[in-house]
Amino acid sequence: MIKKSLAVLSISAAFYIQAQDVSNVRNTLGVYSGSTNEGTAKFNAMAGATGALGGDATSLFNNPAGLGVAISSEITGTLLLSNYTNKSSLYGNSASYSNSNFNIGNVGGVATFQLLTETPWKFVNLGFNYSGESLDDYIETPGLNTIQFGNAINNLELTRHAYDRRGLKSKMNIGVGANYDNNIYFGAGLNFHTVELDQFDTAEFKVSDIATNKVFFEQFAKQYTPFSEKASGFSMSLGALGKLPGGFRWGAALETPTWWHIERVFNYYEINGSDGVAAENRNLRTPLKATLSAGYVASKNFSMNIDYTIGITKPHYKVRGAAETEMNDFFSDHANNVSEIKAGAEYRIKDFRIRGGYAFASNPVSPVSMSTYRQDGSDALATYNNLFASSRNTVGLGIGYNFKSFYVDAAYQHSNTKYNSPFLFGYNDGNINSSYYSANSSVDSESSAVADVQNKRNNFSVTFGWKF
Repeated sequence: MIKKSLAVLSISAAFYIQAQDVSNVRNTLGVYSGSTNEGTAKFNAMAGATGALGGDATSLFNNPAGLGVAISSEITGTLLLSNYTNKSSLYGNSASYSNSNFNIGNVGGVATFQLLTETPWKFVNLGFNYSGESLDDYIETPGLNTIQFGNAINNLELTRHAYDRRGLKSKMNIGVGANYDNNIYFGAGLNFHTVELDQFDTAEFKVSDIATNKVFFEQFAKQYTPFSEKASGFSMSLGALGKLPGGFRWGAALETPTWWHIERVFNYYEINGSDGVAAENRNLRTPLKATLSAGYVASKNFSMNIDYTIGITKPHYKVRGAAETEMNDFFSDHANNVSEIKAGAEYRIKDFRIRGGYAFASNPVSPVSMSTYRQDGSDALATYNNLFASSRNTVGLGIGYNFKSFYVDAAYQHSNTKYNSPFLFGYNDGNINSSYYSANSSVDSESSAVADVQNKRNNFSVTFGWKF
């Protein structure tokens, strides 16, 4: 289709990732490099802090040596109700969106094998664990009538923008744990990851036809969007934990990078040509991670645990062209080595369990400077400390009850984060084409509008377990 190119009224310094949709950066940091947070209700209530305690299949998340702690076989299933709310604000105008999903959040099991020998090796246990996490995330930002684009035919005013991601992330873990003299435990795990997602990046403009004086609204799509991705990944983990005098415990684990193969199908648009659909493959290596844990088991009635996880390396794409080079340059310059600290505790009153936990994950992105639209529509260089992502706080609470071999656990988990979300940047200079396109025209902008986004997530989980 033939399109009229609409130039921005004020053009300043170009953005650093010129040809890439913002979603590529956000998904690399959050979807592909982020940790899995959906486990059993016990795991969720303790904010995932179980590295030095172990005992069930969710040990494969933090430290596979925890499988060796189990002394009875077990199978669990967890139902998950998840809800999120995004509030996006741009110079005093804001919009909120909320959505809920219900699915099977976790299925796991441990098979214990007692070694009837005279050696110090007591148990060799096998474990498996599956977790599923919704990737749905919709961010709608109100427009600003001072951000205008035009030519001799039409004038455009930005009325709204939306990032819309839909999909599912899953992780399958299998592993083995061994018990040495009821004091030291070793473990290893294989981790299989999958992602399926659809990503949209759209802008709406109020169009004023100068010749006819007619006004209408028109939808624009970012170049190379919408896109769909199917990805598979693989990683391995090793760990050890042990008991110390006085009820204290220690743990240490290492998880290799996840090696992802990403298959993408995307739409593309041309000013003087035909729109179409294309496909490409990408290979991504996410950070190597190390976890140190400390636990305390005062008695059969009380236990607590602290985990500290650090990303040792940074995300890195296998270079096949300019796109991967640009992203690697950005991550090399601006990606932080993410750290996460988690603390959780459990108190038992006969057959009742009361649990709580807190987790803090650091900001994955260092400060970034970019050309940004101001409230009056002009642009200027601005620096953002939380571009694309920021630190995350998570609080968990839960209860449980044991019916001898059967038990039921319930948990509530709340997390929140605030970050800056850029959009609207894109232009076509012949070599780079990253504009926004409608059926009739295109919009070029070498500056970004930057919204303030507050994300809140609430998860409710119920686990049914059987020990035998």
